[in-house]
Amino acid sequence: MNRMSLDMELPLGLGLAMAQKPEAMERFAALPEAERQALVDQARGARTKQEMRSCVDQLLK
Repeated sequence: MNRMSLDMELPLGLGLAMAQKPEAMERFAALPEAERQALVDQARGARTKQEMRSCVDQLLK
């Protein structure tokens, strides 16, 4: 498993949503850094709980 860059801060909502789905968190950690950053950027743009959940759900597809 790749180690996440320590300087990447997860949006709180993304971290909480992934904590509810451990498989999503594992998949996120295994992504290349550029893909992790893209997902974090997408999550930062989420305006609703559903949009944040969608960010996490895409990891499970």
